[in-house]
Order: sequence, then structure tokens, then C-alpha cells
Amino acid sequence: MIHFSINKAVFLQALNTTKRAISHKNAIPVLSTVKIEVSNEGITLTGSNGQISIENFISIQDENAGLLISSTGSILLEAGFFINVVSSLPDIVFDLKEIEQKQILLTSGKSEITLKGKETELYPRLQEVSTSNPLILETKILKDIINETAFAASTQESRPILTGVHLVLTENQTLKTVATDSHRMSQRKMQLEKAGDNFDVVIPSRSLREFTAVFSDEIETVEVFFSNNQLLFRSQNISFYTRLLEGTYPDTDRLIPKEFNTKVTFDTAHLRQAMERARLLSNATQNGTVKLEIQNGLVSAHVNSPEVGRVNEELDTLSVSGQDLMISFNPSYLIDALKAVGSEQVEISFISPIRPFTLVPNTNQEDFIQLITPVRTN
Repeated sequence: MIHFSINKAVFLQALNTTKRAISHKNAIPVLSTVKIEVSNEGITLTGSNGQISIENFISIQDENAGLLISSTGSILLEAGFFINVVSSLPDIVFDLKEIEQKQILLTSGKSEITLKGKETELYPRLQEVSTSNPLILETKILKDIINETAFAASTQESRPILTGVHLVLTENQTLKTVATDSHRMSQRKMQLEKAGDNFDVVIPSRSLREFTAVFSDEIETVEVFFSNNQLLFRSQNISFYTRLLEGTYPDTDRLIPKEFNTKVTFDTAHLRQAMERARLLSNATQNGTVKLEIQNGLVSAHVNSPEVGRVNEELDTLSVSGQDLMISFNPSYLIDALKAVGSEQVEISFISPIRPFTLVPNTNQEDFIQLITPVRTN
């Protein structure tokens, strides 16, 4: 029979982190609950939606938690409802006690609230992942890589493999991360400081976006473990499980051009602002495109919407070289790509109006390339 008292803010923070793995519209009703396990060492909160699972541990040693455990046990509680109730408690500390038949009594200040729970035997067991020989990554670097690539993954389930991000470690230290929806691609390569076992996995982009929300920048490093179809990111208190996507990821290396006919260097922020303006009108056009014209060393953007109006804007450039060119593309793809570029300047390289063009940061430090496919227009 569970009985403990704890600081409300610390418990709520752990609960809200765990809740990120819980879906209210789950086909399996028990997955809308949070699992609370109380041991002599502390409290483990578990949430899962079948694709990702999060375990969050609050240690008895954590001074901020002020955790006092009177008796151990486990229970399932309806996650959304339980979080709302705990949020509303009046005092900075609350007491949770199991009174009978999986009912709990929450006491805080002058408030007493009784909630019904369920047996934890109903909860599916998390698949075990071997936790030997971890790959250790800096959290900030991993989050940066995700932000640079995951946006380019597909949101269409027609090709499930493209909804994931492809992570490959070769030569024990060269990490390549790539995502594509077949209209655009983003690829980042880097050398890891610490070597690890080679791997080749495809992680759902949705899982990676949740990872960036769950692991704060205060968590300096994460350990990464693999099993056949699962991956585990682990810090001191958080274990984040995600299933992997099955199938073979397309060979994206062959898509990257080696030679170009035209190159333009832009100020990243200025180009993004110009594309935001162009997008306002392009959204009203039939094909939603902007036309980029490179002529006699000048670069201009054009949008013509018969219903709304037109944009003609000469773009500021830092350098222009190569052949004149006219190319049409979806400005949203370019805006997303520019958001992912960390450098102040970006180099865009073109082959022809019908071949994909590339974006790279105008610095030599990063091995980061993005590809955008143009739109054919009359």
C-alpha cells in the first residue's frame, strides 16, 4: 500500500515529462494511465503510447524533492486527470496514501481528494534493452543534430521509412544523420569525441522531437543503447525508449551533386525574411511556388498570384558566380532549411532549373548539407 509525501513542484515536473509519452486517444485504454512505482530508493513514473515510453525516477536522495516514503507499492492512475488534480493542490507539499482497493487519498493543506486507480499488472511490460557498452553523446550536440535534420522527414505514412531519421555510425566515430521526404533532404555528418559500436538505425522523427523536449540542456550527456527494434536514451533520472522503424532507408548519398553551374552566397536572415514575404503571396497561387531569377550577377524573387497580387524583390547577395538561371521552388522548404542553418551566411548552389539545389553553411566547420527539389512550371 503506497504512502509517500513529496514537494509538489518536483513531482509535477517529473509527471509532465512522463506525460509526453502518454496519448489520451490510445486504442489500448491502459496506456492513458501513468504508472507509479514506489520503492525504498524512490519513485518511478512510467508513461507509454506504444511508440515511445518514458521512465522518470525521483530519488529519495534528491534534496529538492523532500521525498518521505512510508510504504512501497505501485498503482496506475488516469494521467491527464491526475496531473490536473496535483496541479490544483494548495500546498507546496502533498501526501499520497493508498487507502483501499486501489483508491488513493491526496492530502495537501486543508484539501483531501480521493482518486480511483488500477492494478499495475494491467500495464504492458517495457521491452528490455541491454545496457552494456553505451554510446555517450552530449545532449546539446544530439539536440542540434535533430533540429538540423528531423524537420525534413516525411509526415506521410505512405512510405513509413521516410517518416524517420536515418542515423549511421561508421568507423566507430563518424556519425551521419539524414532525413528526406523525397522533396527535400537534410544531412549532417560529425566526428564523435568518444568511439562507439557501429550502427545503422531509422528513428521515428516524432520520437526525436519528443526527445528534444524531454531532455533539458541541464542534462549534459545521454547514454544510447540499441536492441533489435528499440533504442534507449538514458540520463541519470530519465529513460526514454523508442521503437525503431523497420526497412531499408534509401541511399541518399547518390542524390548529392558534386558539380554546380551557379553559386550564390546570401545573408541567412535577410534571405529568410525575403522568403517569408514571398510565401505570403505564394500560398495564394495554384502551385505555391516562388521563382528565383539569377541574371547578370543580380538575384531576384518573383511571385505572381492573379487573385492576390505579385512580389518582385531584388535579393541582397554577398557573392554570385556562374551561369544565369531561373528556378521555381516551394518557399516553405527554403525557409525550413534556413531555420536549420546555424551560420550567418549560406551558400546555395544550382545545376539547372530541374535539378535539386543545395544549401550549405558558409563556414568550413560543419559538414552539413541540405537539398531542395525545384518545381517545374510553365
